[in-house]
Amino acid sequence: MSAPTVYDVAERSGVSIATVSRVYRTPDSVRAQTRERVLEAARQLGYVPSGNARGLASRTTGVLGLCFPDYADPDAEADAEADSDADDAVMLYSDQIIRGMERAARRHGYALLIAASLEGGPESLVAKVAGRVDGFAVLAQTVPTEDLEVISRRLPVVMLAGPREIDHLDHIVVANADGERELARHLIEDHGLRRLAFVGGEVKSPDAEARFLGFRQACRDAGLPVPDAPDLRAEMMTQAEGARAAEALLDRPGERPEGVLFANDQMAVGALRALERRGVRVPEDIAVTGFDGIPLSRIVRPPLTTVRQPIRQLGEQAVELLVQRLGNSDSEPVSLMLPVSLIRRASCGCG
Repeated sequence: MSAPTVYDVAERSGVSIATVSRVYRTPDSVRAQTRERVLEAARQLGYVPSGNARGLASRTTGVLGLCFPDYADPDAEADAEADSDADDAVMLYSDQIIRGMERAARRHGYALLIAASLEGGPESLVAKVAGRVDGFAVLAQTVPTEDLEVISRRLPVVMLAGPREIDHLDHIVVANADGERELARHLIEDHGLRRLAFVGGEVKSPDAEARFLGFRQACRDAGLPVPDAPDLRAEMMTQAEGARAAEALLDRPGERPEGVLFANDQMAVGALRALERRGVRVPEDIAVTGFDGIPLSRIVRPPLTTVRQPIRQLGEQAVELLVQRLGNSDSEPVSLMLPVSLIRRASCGCG
């Protein structure tokens, strides 16, 4: 059966070929109702827009793709601008994944194409990458599941982080719940802290939700009250959001928490700075912890206790799975869980 073409999509949706092209190249130039009709026809047909039809058909582009949301953190970027030697120190989660993928892709003779913005919607992101690569990795919650289903009929796809939404796709995740449970256990058992607060992300953030589940398990194991939801949620999980969360916790009536566990390092770093401005000592007054193990976590003051996940290895493993899938498309799908490690530093009272 031949692959569906732009002509098929145009015929199915009742529009011109030019309109189909505009839906993928400049989606905002097409009326929403027409755009949805074209995209639905494409999904039904299994059509993937191609920037290089010949290369796509022969799988010879020599390029692998990576799709992820734009995790820009203005405060981290400001840190880098203030210190030209701090580039490595302010590398964030997505930067580390890119570095890992680039290293492995180069080893296998591939280039890496990155789409890191949802401007124009997920369909625009897919159009930028899926038709121009031999296979691609995508972070959870970046591309709608139905679009991934369509793409995976034509290309190898590896899902990074989050739950395994599509059983037949390769999938890599880190031990988020285990890591957060061990971190909370450390604060409870080794430091004797009982009043703990957890600052999470949006409900749709699978990693943050898994970490909250680990926190709840540690509370349950210790006989502490088990919260139904994080004390606070941050929309973007940036330094600014962490600072706002710290301020909000300080201003709440009642006793302050003895320790605050943030769902990622960026928020924890922002909280450290906000607490310092308020004259709150860390860890003497409040212990602060993060998650990810980004380089910045070790150079802030006090150095941040965190859970280090193998972020670069996540990127490297994604490439290895894509290369294996390109060599043997009939092999069974793989699901990997990478281990994490607790890093004890001064922000919890260690070190």
